[in-house]
Amino acid sequence: MWFVYILLCRNGEVYKGCTNNVQYRLRLHHDGKVDGTKNRLPVQLVCYIAFQDRYLAFKFEKYLKSGSGRAFINKHFIAAGPSIAAKRR
Repeated sequence: MWFVYILLCRNGEVYKGCTNNVQYRLRLHHDGKVDGTKNRLPVQLVCYIAFQDRYLAFKFEKYLKSGSGRAFINKHFIAAGPSIAAKRR
């Protein structure tokens, strides 16, 4: 299985990624070993979506990084839940 995952970073930005091992990849993020998030820790897992096909997973990740994909994330995942910053207040 391949997974597309969405993280909410401390600064409110959203990170999108693709992996075949979500737990391992999250550990790398939390340990500051992923360049895209190491300066935006902590991160919070918003969701992950499973795919049987690797290429379909990477195609969906690419969509999420587009303008309409970012709007989709904000409407369906981010706006629905509290941010990390809101939890720290």
